[in-house]
Amino acid sequence: MKNQFRQLTFRSATYTLAMIAVFFLLNTTLTGHIWEGMTVSKSALTGEYCEFNDVGNFFHQSVNTYSNLVYFFFGIFICQLALNDHKNQPTVFQNRIQQFPLLSLLMGVCLIYLSVGSAFFHASLTWIGQRVDMNGTYGVSVTLLIIALYHVFHRINLSESAKRVFIGIVILLILSFYEIHLLIPSSILLPTLILTTWVLITINYFQFRRERSIWLAISSIVLIVVALKIRALDVQKIGCDPHSLYQGHSVWHLLAGLSSFLSYAFFRFTPSSSTLSPP
Repeated sequence: MKNQFRQLTFRSATYTLAMIAVFFLLNTTLTGHIWEGMTVSKSALTGEYCEFNDVGNFFHQSVNTYSNLVYFFFGIFICQLALNDHKNQPTVFQNRIQQFPLLSLLMGVCLIYLSVGSAFFHASLTWIGQRVDMNGTYGVSVTLLIIALYHVFHRINLSESAKRVFIGIVILLILSFYEIHLLIPSSILLPTLILTTWVLITINYFQFRRERSIWLAISSIVLIVVALKIRALDVQKIGCDPHSLYQGHSVWHLLAGLSSFLSYAFFRFTPSSSTLSPP
């Protein structure tokens, strides 16, 4: 089991290193002129983040752009889990989410989508980039909420065809957030999604204490709280150095990505997971 976990980690790291190479190649061969003519985002106009906006570079904010690859790493990891779960079906030892590989695949794809969308935004600091970034954020948040709902209402079983329809509906819901987030401020909408997910995680923990790791749950919530605080400090320009390799918003990316993965792991890695267990 540990060998499988290491293999998935190695493959995910390899793909991520390849993406770092792609990012480096783009940033060294292209210039910031490619973004000219596109509407600048409000955050760029107000200088929302600490990192210096170097409009001459293809990546206007290099550190904040590269740090999004943490989402890519976890997205690739979860996609591989989904493919493994699909290959191992049907297995009586599979837990509820292992029996629904499409749901894991959606989680992985949403993380990759967020990685690309947020990198696009910090590279260009454009209005459309910010919209894609936020839609990726809501994609991950909505998918985690759906995973939690799926486990809390564990008595509901879906056929394979119903699962495909269900995933299609969730994808349409995620895409609808392109418009929804223009109507409801993210300062209200995003915390509401996160808190609702955590209420459901708490309920599910008490439903299945023997099959859930409280440490995964606690670690995830501590990381997201710390991440939100660091993000706020970055916006407030506290301890800010625009030219430093340390950027608070990039740390937000790292911690938020890890927190999302741990929330997923809370459901995926259980004593009944015979096909792959964490070390």
